[in-house]
Amino acid sequence: MSRRRTLGTKKKIALLVSAATVAGGGAFVMASTSNATPTPKSASESTVCLGLATALGNNQKFIADQRANPDAQSEARIANREAVVAEIKRKQEASGCAVGESAQDSQTAQPSQPAQSAQPSAPAASAQPAESAPAADPGGGAAATGQQVCNGSTVTLSGEGGAPAASSNQFPAGTKLKVTNLDNDKSTTVEVTSVSGSCALLNNAAFEQVREPGKFLIRRALIEKVG
Repeated sequence: MSRRRTLGTKKKIALLVSAATVAGGGAFVMASTSNATPTPKSASESTVCLGLATALGNNQKFIADQRANPDAQSEARIANREAVVAEIKRKQEASGCAVGESAQDSQTAQPSQPAQSAQPSAPAASAQPAESAPAADPGGGAAATGQQVCNGSTVTLSGEGGAPAASSNQFPAGTKLKVTNLDNDKSTTVEVTSVSGSCALLNNAAFEQVREPGKFLIRRALIEKVG
């Protein structure tokens, strides 16, 4: 009888140990799964990531151009843009994008957008008022129309602070540009205040006036030189 009891006790202990091992293994698997790091999204997978990658590429190109052809102000410009690059990378991380992924002015992405086929019709004088008709233009340019420029360009943000303004590699400081987001009919008229690596980049304040919530890229943009 005593032997039977001993064997029974050993079996119970073995069963308890096995159960604990299984439970521990399950807990380990669950912990490993819950701690798994999500795979960052690429620019091709997210409009937000594409906008940030484009902004990063434009700023990096600007820095490279300044280093290749320096002048008296290049050092200050480069320092400013390096701070902007760091901020864009922080936004990439916060948005779940691949940190450091960059893309130059994303005109190459345009052919994949079916809606872009309607863009060439914009230069027609009869169609122009309809493109620029929005009543609310935060930049004060609702009634202004001018020469369409930067055909086919997308618009993103430079990452710079301050009052609404733009930067460009085609227009000198003092030029006034009206930028209309054709996806929400919002527009803003801003002055070019600095050089960039793109036809037209909006700083943070100007971009906020025409952006769609959660997006860092305007795919369908109408850009006009109005002054």
